[in-house]
Amino acid sequence: MNRFSGFGGLCAAALLLSSPRALAQTAALAPVRGQVTDAASASPLPGAVVRWLGTTDAASADERGGFSIVRPAQAGVPRLIVSFLGYRPDTLTVAAEGTPYLRVALRRGTELAEVKVEGRAQAYSALTPTNSQVITSRDLTKSACCNLAESFETNAAVEVSTTDAVSGAKQIQLLGLDGAYSLLTVDNQPALRGLSTPYRLGYLSGTWIESIDIIKGMGSVVNGYESISGQVNVRLKEPDKTDRLLFNAYGNDLGKFDLNLNLASPVGKRGSTVLLLHSDHLGRRVDRNHDNFLDLPLATQYNVLNKWKYKSDKGLVAEAGVGALRETRQGGQVGFRESNPAGYYGTTMTATRYTGFTKTSYTWPGRPYQSLGLLLNGTAYSFDSQYGRRTYNGTQNTGQATLLFQSILGTTAHTYRLGLSYLHDNYWELYRTGLTYPNETPAQRYARENRRRQERVPGAFAEYTFQNAKNLTLVGGLRLDQHNLYGWFLTPRLNVKYDATASTILRVAAGRGTRIANPLAENTGMLVSSREFSVANNLQPERAWNVGGSFTQYFTVASRPATFVADYYHTEFQNQVVADMYSSSNLLWIDNLYGRSFSRSLQTEVQVEPLKGLQAKAAYKFLDVQTSYGGQLLPKFLTPRHRLFANLSYATAFDKWRFDLTGQWFGRRPLAMSPGTAHSDPYHNPLPTTPTADQLSYTPRYVLFNAQVTRAFKRWEVYAGAENLLNYRQPNPIIGASAPFGPNFDAAMVWGPTFGRLTYAGLRFRLQ
Repeated sequence: MNRFSGFGGLCAAALLLSSPRALAQTAALAPVRGQVTDAASASPLPGAVVRWLGTTDAASADERGGFSIVRPAQAGVPRLIVSFLGYRPDTLTVAAEGTPYLRVALRRGTELAEVKVEGRAQAYSALTPTNSQVITSRDLTKSACCNLAESFETNAAVEVSTTDAVSGAKQIQLLGLDGAYSLLTVDNQPALRGLSTPYRLGYLSGTWIESIDIIKGMGSVVNGYESISGQVNVRLKEPDKTDRLLFNAYGNDLGKFDLNLNLASPVGKRGSTVLLLHSDHLGRRVDRNHDNFLDLPLATQYNVLNKWKYKSDKGLVAEAGVGALRETRQGGQVGFRESNPAGYYGTTMTATRYTGFTKTSYTWPGRPYQSLGLLLNGTAYSFDSQYGRRTYNGTQNTGQATLLFQSILGTTAHTYRLGLSYLHDNYWELYRTGLTYPNETPAQRYARENRRRQERVPGAFAEYTFQNAKNLTLVGGLRLDQHNLYGWFLTPRLNVKYDATASTILRVAAGRGTRIANPLAENTGMLVSSREFSVANNLQPERAWNVGGSFTQYFTVASRPATFVADYYHTEFQNQVVADMYSSSNLLWIDNLYGRSFSRSLQTEVQVEPLKGLQAKAAYKFLDVQTSYGGQLLPKFLTPRHRLFANLSYATAFDKWRFDLTGQWFGRRPLAMSPGTAHSDPYHNPLPTTPTADQLSYTPRYVLFNAQVTRAFKRWEVYAGAENLLNYRQPNPIIGASAPFGPNFDAAMVWGPTFGRLTYAGLRFRLQ
């Protein structure tokens, strides 16, 4: 959400409060007219909301602050509420007859009232032009939520999968596409991208998160050109709104524990700060399936983030923050020790990350719809990793800047945003297998093992929003970026929302996205196998069109709110960097798309509250994701075609007890050939005969259940739960585990749980 001027919230309030009845003219009762101004400057406040107390009848002030509102039909002396974002509301008693022209002068509020979205609020927003779903702070307590990866367990839109059975890396899927195709932002700034993609879901603690916005399809051009399948925006705790203290401790039966501490404090009259601390550790060697490989890697992480915020009374808001992370991981065979491998297979990874950001905005006095903002952020990320005999190291230094101006055209029905942006990425990757090739010179070997790329991308964008204050919202955007390596990127996007009735909403979205792939970082799961990597030298940017829409119906069940949502999205790639798992069993061939690649996603979901305190939601998802491999159009490996999801939540009075149960059913997933299952010679025949769809092998169907119970006290909460209640396990998740350095080793075909049931317990303590 944009915080620079708040005109988005103003427009949202206007849409929520507007009513056709308030706009009708009644012959029997003369309308009440007047003007709304700023008390200090006497300047008009266009867009101010005028509403009769106890009714939904409302009107908005025009560009001169003037308004006209029909008197209510109810008996008695009516009272008029006048409000405007950033100002203290005023309530006036209006005489039954002979009311003069009203002049209402509103005073600026020193603080905006905090609005908390609780779990019983609508998860699907009725106001946003995009198909947006919110995971609230209450939703985040329905499961352990130790990090971002676990924050989606009670959500049907996003799937989280494990990349392999050794490293513990996880990734999300949105619309059937890997997480690299969805833009991940933190407080609406792009973050955790590029080389950090394999492990980024573990780099944000769950206790740091206030809420998560999931946007399907095309988002705003303001956030860049990289989004293709959608956007996941993580809202972190705000210094001036979060608890003064939050402590969370978690432990599970695998021996992992998490400790989290949030500390917030005011700084003077205008400032505030919050310190977010996180540490987790797994030091126990667990091998439940007795394949001589650790079920989860040993890992230790230290993570800290400090945010500062300053709000003046003259329209200036400034935020700044710094963060640092250090993580180590060690996986592989139970007997592996990094200091003395002794012939055992192991994986190691050490990562460091430093980040900083500033956000500064100025809002014109008396013009809360007009503001100027500057966003700056920088990240330095580096890692050293070992996968058996392979070495994969990398560094990424990123700097981003965005200058954003927004205002209106006449009235708040027509708003626009203009901006300039600059992105600087500096990549270095070292990939060393230990293999040497005949007649290869040292210079050729260095070029093969070292990959360097420096990107400099200046850009400009414009976005126009039309709202008719009744039932139509249209957002059109266009941005143009000049990439120093790949030329011009043109990014058009359109979102339309139409309220067919007060409870029926239709949305349509279309647009284009472009991104530069990082083929090694995005396929690290395949490093835990005997497959050799072959990366083409002429990889081009990935480009895709995304078109789709949604239908949202709000209704009641037993006089309680309920929601039904159905959406469909089609993503068509013009070019894609394809990791071909089908054409060879011993080679991962990474090249540009030759043929066609697309994703079709259909999802239906219903949310109801049949009894007081009981919430239920169920969803069905259908995915058709296909790509051309070796001339054959085949389904994407390890992507289920069908998925069912259900969640039940019950809370007693005052939320003293909370019970949550989540069930997921997964359909069959296509498998790629494991190494050694077919003869191929990648050096003489890099693309052997590719199987047809009828020749593919598939995984079995299975179901998972998670449950949690929480007991709340005045300042304490104690929770306990279990994941994978039925103790389902993927049989033999590691093929060739007895000979990990042999030609048949494969730990990359992971499609189900590898360590069975997991139980955990924890506590939270907070001071508000």
